[in-house]
Amino acid sequence: MPLKVAIVGRPNVGKSTLFNRLAGQRLAIVDDQPGVTRDRRETPAELAGLKMLLIDTPGFEDVRDQSLEARMRAQTEQAIQEADLSLFIVDARAGVTPLDERFAEILRRSNKPVVLAANKCEGKQAEDGLLEAFALGFGEPVALSAEHGEGLAELFSGIIRAVPEAANQEDEEVEASLPFDPDAEEEEVENPKTARLIVVGRPNAGKSTLINSLLESDRLLTGPEAGITRDSIEVEWEYEGRTIKLVDTAGLRKRAKVHESLEKMSTSDTIRSIRFADVVALVMDARDAFEKQDLQIADLCIREGRGLVLVISKWDLVEDPDKFAKELREKAGRLLPNAKGAQVVFLSGLTGKRIDRLMPAVISTFDDWNARVKTKDLNDWLRHVVERHPPPSVHGKPIKPKYMSQIKNRPPTFVLMANRGEHMPEAYKRYLVNGLREAFDLPGVPIRLYVRQGKNPFADKS
Repeated sequence: MPLKVAIVGRPNVGKSTLFNRLAGQRLAIVDDQPGVTRDRRETPAELAGLKMLLIDTPGFEDVRDQSLEARMRAQTEQAIQEADLSLFIVDARAGVTPLDERFAEILRRSNKPVVLAANKCEGKQAEDGLLEAFALGFGEPVALSAEHGEGLAELFSGIIRAVPEAANQEDEEVEASLPFDPDAEEEEVENPKTARLIVVGRPNAGKSTLINSLLESDRLLTGPEAGITRDSIEVEWEYEGRTIKLVDTAGLRKRAKVHESLEKMSTSDTIRSIRFADVVALVMDARDAFEKQDLQIADLCIREGRGLVLVISKWDLVEDPDKFAKELREKAGRLLPNAKGAQVVFLSGLTGKRIDRLMPAVISTFDDWNARVKTKDLNDWLRHVVERHPPPSVHGKPIKPKYMSQIKNRPPTFVLMANRGEHMPEAYKRYLVNGLREAFDLPGVPIRLYVRQGKNPFADKS
């Protein structure tokens, strides 16, 4: 099992920078202003062959009221309890502060191994702060520069001293190197058991609350403030024998309202998460669902080829729900023609009302997104629709579809061979896509259709 390591410390000491350095990629958002990280974020990492599960945490604040900072502190404390080891980061340039000393007391009471690291040790101005760190009582501090990747060998040695048994990790890759079962490989491809579900929407639509309700825990930071979530936070979860990778994202506002560099980074992180999604749950507040920004987010998901489930949250606040649900379904069909048939789920993440209806809709959409249609069935269908409604003639010459095949799934993608195919009108392509969706029961997933023209064997080759 990998060693679970929580990276902790007060705000702006470089925890997320070290998290990214050890992960080998830019996962956590990093900015000069303190308090950027608000939720705890996990990722697998490896340092000199030592396998770890890293936990990035919010900056520690010494408050216990109802404020956002107090809720962030609770996230940090939870990470310390879950971890095998805490990596306590202090800023060598600023020296040891009273908040560092207070946090050191909390770490000592946790009865968990602690490795102390003084970050930002590049340059002579950090020497005094490095010496001050000895007074915290965790032994010799590791001198680090997470920004420049310095001191990682010493960090490895410090971790092994704190948790000696970590040096005896078994190589979990041995089993993976053995000959694989071809039948098992094929089954995994045809029936994927892991789905990546991205939860998106405008700020304060109830995304984090919805995920907490699914997990039945306060895993993600929530509250009345809009825009709490900044990083895209992934949580692995088991649902009826399937592995679901739930990803909470920052709220997406209109581009004209996004001015701060930090919010731009959060927006970019959300868009990147959508591009790697299998299914996207678009969460909308029932009181103002299907506003222009919601439609733009839905359009982005469809253009990126993701399966889409429409989630109407805060349903506990709605009066006359039956009538309102009918109106919203009609609006979804009218305003989102590219996602025709997308499932609409009405629920309340706060109370848990109707929450059990979400995952069946997600799994159904995921299966449709992975669907494959037999070539024979496709061409039987093609002959039928062309006989009923042939393509219009262009410049007095007919367009003759010949055959169709599915070239990939995730999302379902088809190619149609036709003579004079480059002249086929877009309206007729939409007719074929809508026919495919209806005939083969593929609601809520984007369908891509490419029309190709075969080479003319009688064309002049000179």
